[in-house]
Amino acid sequence: MDTGKVLLGVLAGVAVGAVLGILFAPEKGSDLRKKISKKGEDYAEGMKDKLDDFIESFSDKFEETKDEIKEKIEKEMNSAKSKI
Repeated sequence: MDTGKVLLGVLAGVAVGAVLGILFAPEKGSDLRKKISKKGEDYAEGMKDKLDDFIESFSDKFEETKDEIKEKIEKEMNSAKSKI
């Protein structure tokens, strides 16, 4: 199974568990709303960090692949020029 899908499933499970835990805890409504808001902000920040990491990783891999392709093209061009 793809690691990204597993990670997404785990994060979703944690989020659902946290929300359900908060909803079933006996508290005043205003305190509960504050907690839900805080958990939502924390979850959103965590997802933003994960997305930033993914984008950075993807960007690095893209640049690496682009450089490899450029080198191969230059090598083939030089090889073709030497045969002419």
